[in-house]
Amino acid sequence: MNPQPLLEEITRRYGEDYLAYELANEQTFLDLQLLALVDAGFERLEENLIQKKPRLLDIGCAVGSLLVYLRNRGWDVLGVEISRPQAAYAVEKRKLDVRCFPLEENQFPAASFDLVLASHLIEHLNDPNALIAEVHRILAPEGYFFVTTPNISGFQARFFRERWRSLIFDHLYLFSRKTLSRMLRERGFVIEKIVRWGGLAAGTAPKPVKRLFDKAAKYFGFGDVMIIRARRNPA
Repeated sequence: MNPQPLLEEITRRYGEDYLAYELANEQTFLDLQLLALVDAGFERLEENLIQKKPRLLDIGCAVGSLLVYLRNRGWDVLGVEISRPQAAYAVEKRKLDVRCFPLEENQFPAASFDLVLASHLIEHLNDPNALIAEVHRILAPEGYFFVTTPNISGFQARFFRERWRSLIFDHLYLFSRKTLSRMLRERGFVIEKIVRWGGLAAGTAPKPVKRLFDKAAKYFGFGDVMIIRARRNPA
């Protein structure tokens, strides 16, 4: 996005309307997040970590549905959410620890978390490099960062171009697999796995055609959305 909106303008956009939107779509969003985490190998990592009640941070946690799910599985969870209505809902209704400040302003101690999640968050930021650097700082040695974001090099982006569904005002930066992977490596991460999915948006083709495209998108890696599992390099 050029010119970039100011942080104050961005924060104002995530008010009561976003709370209603998140609550109306909560189960759908949670199901999609869980599918992405499974594809990226989250469950195997969980098996290795869960004995020590690992600490997990969800950046852009919305109303906290994923945090509740993971808390029930034994994780020590914490969230960051700049939308005050959503953060308040997570704290008051779900008794979660959710901080209503941008990640860097929380000043978490170094090596505080075993795993950090950022689902559909990095594309909304003025400075995605700063987020990556801060995640690296607060992760324990060999901790994990799972980042999910639209894929600008996918089939839908190339086909629909300026009509692509992720080309919206709220998305300040958009990434390809190569650009986001390079950013992560330059800030001390090792890329362990990349999964891309979403061949065609709902309603753009008959369901049998969509199912075929969706399978092909994941298999051949031209999907509309990607998740990257990165590990903090202890060196």
